[in-house]
Amino acid sequence: MIVFDKVSKKYPLGNFALQEVSFEIDEAEFVFLVGPSGAGKTSIIKLILKELSPTSGSILIDDEDISSSSFKKVTQLRQKIGVVFQDFKILADKNVFENVAVSCRIQNLSHLETKNQVKETLALVNLDKKERVFPIQLSAGELQRVAIARAIVGERKYLLADEPTGNLDPKTSWEIMKIFQKLTGKRTIIIATHNSDVVNSLQKRVLVLKEGELIKDKRKGGYDL
Repeated sequence: MIVFDKVSKKYPLGNFALQEVSFEIDEAEFVFLVGPSGAGKTSIIKLILKELSPTSGSILIDDEDISSSSFKKVTQLRQKIGVVFQDFKILADKNVFENVAVSCRIQNLSHLETKNQVKETLALVNLDKKERVFPIQLSAGELQRVAIARAIVGERKYLLADEPTGNLDPKTSWEIMKIFQKLTGKRTIIIATHNSDVVNSLQKRVLVLKEGELIKDKRKGGYDL
């Protein structure tokens, strides 16, 4: 479970990224974060990853207060969180298998576990026939599928995606969202997006942000800003 309790993030110049944002996300729940640019979506993702610390309020993940100054288990926290970025962040000098295997090494999986997990995950994202192919030979959609595979390999508990369809055409965007759909109920999924078609079609829980404030929290919601 993820709990934000009156979380604010204020920057040195005085502007707020978030203002007293509160919500709870249950285990294996699928949630969209929506809102215009600068609304605070990416800030929430960075706070969950402990890349930022809140100015006030508290953040609990699995009953641990990660916002506390005494919290030191950042590495263990990130080992159970997979992240998918808009710009993929794929290693150009490694093939598909090696890119996904990097995540397994971070989780200290054995060679055999890594091999089995990577093959299983590449099959899930329909890249099992391209494990020895290098990134330069892949389309944008295939690169994003590699990024998703890297984020979910090793049965991570949480999956965060920041604009995962932002650089993709509509057809490819839907192919990517079908992969997220396959993972529904298997892990907690939080997707920050501007893609109103996807949000309105999938009818998942929607947290709507505007100017750093949470203005709507609706189950089976839509993107009507």
